[in-house]
Amino acid sequence: MMSPNQIPDNRGSSRPATFRQTPLQVIHIIGNLMRIWSVYSMYRYLSETGASVVLFIFSCLVPASILFLLLQKPWKGRPLSNTQVVPSVINGGITALYFILWGKGLKSCGPLRVILAEYSGAVLGVLSGVLYGRRGNVWKKVLFLQTHPALPMTLVASWQFHSELNSKIPFSDSQDAEVQSEGVLGVKEMLIPIFAGILSALRRVIARRVSLKNQLKRRLNAITIASAACFLFPVAMWDMIIGSTSVKLPFSAWAFSSFILFGITLIFYVDSIAEERLHMVFSSPRHLMVAGGCIIVMEIVYKMDFSLLGFLLCAGILSFGIHEATSLDRVRKDSLQSSDITNGVYEDRIQMSPLPT
Repeated sequence: MMSPNQIPDNRGSSRPATFRQTPLQVIHIIGNLMRIWSVYSMYRYLSETGASVVLFIFSCLVPASILFLLLQKPWKGRPLSNTQVVPSVINGGITALYFILWGKGLKSCGPLRVILAEYSGAVLGVLSGVLYGRRGNVWKKVLFLQTHPALPMTLVASWQFHSELNSKIPFSDSQDAEVQSEGVLGVKEMLIPIFAGILSALRRVIARRVSLKNQLKRRLNAITIASAACFLFPVAMWDMIIGSTSVKLPFSAWAFSSFILFGITLIFYVDSIAEERLHMVFSSPRHLMVAGGCIIVMEIVYKMDFSLLGFLLCAGILSFGIHEATSLDRVRKDSLQSSDITNGVYEDRIQMSPLPT
């Protein structure tokens, strides 16, 4: 007999399911590595040139939206309803605000803190899913609320600890490193990437609730990115007019092209494949583990003053919070499914009349 974790192929033999998933896992790791590489390239570009974050984001969103529209062609196929298009357009405004705050946080706090802030926002996104729905498991929801509001403050404290370790235990021994230490940051500077992480979780939740099928999700994402570019257009023009004497946007082929291709376009398809085939969503400890390995590689390549102990502390806290949130969410879904099955069996028993003997 064939074991349950094996999948038969066309030739009648059986191979483990993990063997089929290995190429997809490699694609997921490479895609996240390229995305994080584009983030570090963008940070290097913004910190060295002093370019406007809004203009940079807008200059990347416009070609990315054109790529999504050409690839997905949302105007073809089955027409989309207003209940799907309107939330996607609203989600485009949220996405535009997210990119602005994310870019500001990247320039002031660095890539490591901004990437971790996205995962802290993912915890809040899972929390919103836990609190959404029926009134069952009230005591568990109250316990979750009492336990996890301390998580963002603990995350800030661990980031502060990481910043202090940067000045004491640098990862690189060279004193003339290309990128100097980011210094100790306060809570005020941390609020920008934390809010960006919350908006990132919100836009993912909206996209997941609006799109019921994966193909529909890709078409609606093209509308979302295009509307985000439209929402960002007046902000970019205002930034150009107000800061006409100080705004500079020197061209860097790698910084722009890497963020367009890997930071916006490719990562969407990679995350979609991981969610469809590997059942690995963004708000999962496995996703955080992959991103953490990519961050360590980029910190070494870019010779950042990096504290491995502080990073592991931050990643451990986030992984624990995501694991607890997702486990409570699974308990909620299981209870809802069991209650639905129980109600269905009860209704069937009421509708079925006893047969005559």
